[in-house]
Amino acid sequence: MSKPNILIFMTDHQRADTALPEHPAKTPRLTQLAAEGVSFTQAYCPSPHCCPSRATFFSGLYPSEHGVWNNITGQQALSRGLNDGVRLFSEDLAEAGYDLHYSGKWHVSMEERPADRGWKEHGVSSVAAAVRGSSWERYRAAAAEAEPQERRLGEIARPGYGPFKLYGSTGAEGSAHDEGAIERALAALDEVEGNDAPWCLYVGLIAPHDPYAVPQRYLDMYALEDVQLPVSYGDSLEDKPRIYKRLRDQIFGQLSPDDTRDAIRHFWAFCTYIDDLFGRVLDRIEALGQMDDTLVIFCSDHGDYCGEHGLFAKGIPCFNGAYHVPLVMRHPRLAPTAGARVDAFASLADIAPTLLDAAGVETERRFAGASLLPLMQGQAPDNWRDAVFTQCNGVQLYYSQRSVKTNDYKYVHNGFDDDELYDLRNDPHELRNIARDPRCLPVIREMCRRMWRFAYEQGDEYLLSSYITTALAPFGPAEAFRD
Repeated sequence: MSKPNILIFMTDHQRADTALPEHPAKTPRLTQLAAEGVSFTQAYCPSPHCCPSRATFFSGLYPSEHGVWNNITGQQALSRGLNDGVRLFSEDLAEAGYDLHYSGKWHVSMEERPADRGWKEHGVSSVAAAVRGSSWERYRAAAAEAEPQERRLGEIARPGYGPFKLYGSTGAEGSAHDEGAIERALAALDEVEGNDAPWCLYVGLIAPHDPYAVPQRYLDMYALEDVQLPVSYGDSLEDKPRIYKRLRDQIFGQLSPDDTRDAIRHFWAFCTYIDDLFGRVLDRIEALGQMDDTLVIFCSDHGDYCGEHGLFAKGIPCFNGAYHVPLVMRHPRLAPTAGARVDAFASLADIAPTLLDAAGVETERRFAGASLLPLMQGQAPDNWRDAVFTQCNGVQLYYSQRSVKTNDYKYVHNGFDDDELYDLRNDPHELRNIARDPRCLPVIREMCRRMWRFAYEQGDEYLLSSYITTALAPFGPAEAFRD
């Protein structure tokens, strides 16, 4: 059998349930792909974060072996790239004669680009030239602006950090990044037309990553009254790790039930927008007459809570929504039973060995995953896994702590649990934590101001992250520049 062409279409932050035909999200092209191919209904990522999950996708290894634990582009990075000796499936495919093309998000290494691993680049984001993260100058500028007096629709208020836009309309405009990634992917397909060599095209979007900024025409497809709150929305989280409850109460608890339903509506609309982009790529492959010669893979790097337990985005809470990912594959010969659903546990670590198996590439190196081809062909190996595992060393906030003590008060900022405030004049033994007493808010703000000023003076950038699930101080770094 000839080597198949390969299309990999990877989204960012997409929940697994949105890939199911019965889900309220309108995704006709993905539904068609599932009807003609196979859906892995129990596919999971190894970590609730872009970088480690993407490194697993390309290497077939877990973070403990490939060495990428959190956001490689931020000040809090535990590593800047892959461990020495880690090999990616693209290198094997290139050696096997594949013509590899890459368009869109990378986010695997700050030390290497796709071109270093066998790909021809067609506009790549999240590489070394695109260092992300927060800076003191950003917060100095924020301190010069008046703080909003009211929380605006779709926003989450964060004193000292600036408001976070969770959802909203972009009008008629789509995502500049994703529209560009699609256009460059289509140009890459023009390049491979008529070539004898098999090709592999990777298309990496940033949708539906928060903020859920969606063209209005897709929002108009959904009525707010049709959106139901998740069954777990009312979870008190009293019996969960305290950080879970803090994320909900301090951040996402600002959203009313209607706000939450509207955020979910925007997420679904984002998935519909993605589906249109996906369809454009499929149409071009169909126009080339190569659809039945192409292994099509639709997947995402991780999920999103999307209102479950009152949360959005992803992070430390180890709920299913953050780890359960879509995985739909189509190839008439490799997956001959159209519309099949596989409920066996699958992993992003399975993609690398699957692609090498499909391309007829043999290797002796060990993978954490295994080829999915037998499952695609209706054959369940006797030794197939009966469990999936996750590895997480934190996202950008890995359980940090800072404290400030004066003669009157001691304030402790715990990134991993409740903060503490002690009235040392009346409670020298620190027996009563009064941090939740609303009358103490002015004291807490002053203590945060001291904490941030000291951090600025000492060049301590450890806590500067502004991401919605990691920026947890009650008053943020801009306090360092307020009088």
